[in-house]
Amino acid sequence: MQRYGRSRRLIASAVALLALGACSTSGPQASGTVAPETSADPALAAVASANASPGGSVAPGLPTASGAAASASAGTSPSATPGASAAVAAGKCARPAGSAPKAKVTEVKLPNAVIGYGSEGDTEKLPMAIAARPDGTSWIAWTGTNGKINLGRLGCDDKLTGTPTSFTGIDLQDVAADATGGVLLLTRKGTCGDGPLCGGESSPCNTMHMVRFDNSGKLVWERQVTNLTGGRQGYDDGARFIWWYQHHGRLATDGTNWAAYFGVAITVKNGSCVDVHEGDRMQVVSAGGKLVGGHKDAFAVGCSHAWTSRIVWDPRAKKFVTVCATDNECRIAQPDPYRTVAAGTCDGSLFNGDVVLAKNKGYWAAWSQGGSVRLEKFTTGKATSTVKPGVSAAHPHLVGYGSGKMLLVWQSGSGMAVRAFDSGSGKALGGTVSVAVKDHAYQAFKGYADGSAAYPAAGGSSTKVKIARILPMA
Repeated sequence: MQRYGRSRRLIASAVALLALGACSTSGPQASGTVAPETSADPALAAVASANASPGGSVAPGLPTASGAAASASAGTSPSATPGASAAVAAGKCARPAGSAPKAKVTEVKLPNAVIGYGSEGDTEKLPMAIAARPDGTSWIAWTGTNGKINLGRLGCDDKLTGTPTSFTGIDLQDVAADATGGVLLLTRKGTCGDGPLCGGESSPCNTMHMVRFDNSGKLVWERQVTNLTGGRQGYDDGARFIWWYQHHGRLATDGTNWAAYFGVAITVKNGSCVDVHEGDRMQVVSAGGKLVGGHKDAFAVGCSHAWTSRIVWDPRAKKFVTVCATDNECRIAQPDPYRTVAAGTCDGSLFNGDVVLAKNKGYWAAWSQGGSVRLEKFTTGKATSTVKPGVSAAHPHLVGYGSGKMLLVWQSGSGMAVRAFDSGSGKALGGTVSVAVKDHAYQAFKGYADGSAAYPAAGGSSTKVKIARILPMA
């Protein structure tokens, strides 16, 4: 079996059993070291049995490969809304605001090559990610052909400054920033062991890590947020690991702690062998690099099967908000417990875009079904307002855009298109603006304190990237 790049329909004929993903948190651990978790996840067996897909096929709602951070005070995630509070310092970049969104594209030369976009399937490696620093500059991270996760700094002009560094990793997930540095979310190689599996194949058995770096790009601490530790391997009962199946993740911060929400594989004993299931996992790590045990927003059982896992920190409600796409009733949902945000269908095209803070209270989620984009406003569970913007796209992006606004972004021809909306009413603000960069289904826009937003895109060669900056709107 190929490790990456297989469509859902091909995967469906080869996978042994996919059913449940779960997450647990464990007590504080020493900074910079990784120790085994102790939670037994008592709910796992019952939920795994209830959600199992008989016969070893992927459930029909899963998307095919083709269809399928800001300041600490604002929350660091693709959906962070820098202007959600009364006043946020614009930082030293303080880009001028216009009467409508305006795109500025800057090409950046990198010291080593970025992996290609591939088929943009949800099992493909993510090429790059960007993070907004509080002063308006950026971190740019990319999965390199050098076999490393690379990290560089961008100035106010979105051009590379200083010398990039690199970290051990095989697959980038996200990068987020605060005033003293930032965090990378990435995967590393793990070990499956000898199982035995009850059937099928689910390798590789990789691990997910948060990597904390300072403002010089140097390592501060690293923390595994899967649990292949203490002698536990991927095919051991209770293991949680990263495999070829959908595993992308996102970061958010409450200003002190860091949260990672991502797709995960979990191993469950079944007589003399083990089954491997899939769902999602959310872990919270302290400023010192310790797992935060018993965090109220972490969960033992989330969405199953799960894909396009999204997270945002809400400073008003003081909680991390998570949203997934799942083939459990084929919907956009909040996990733990399941609460339907929007009902979908199992036609292979259900896609969860992003979640952002709404003005004053609640959240907006962008999603698509059958290539039709919707915006849903919700507080807990079922959406209270639906906006149909008349956009045809398979995978929308949504990002907080200054105070009281949000930016919907989608693929348009060979480029992208953006349109601003009021984050209270959902009313469109002006027309559509074209952006001359290539879209990627799983890369994210990030919001900045000065009201702008930025996105990393493929450049004119493998050693170049383009930064698409949507300048602030007054």
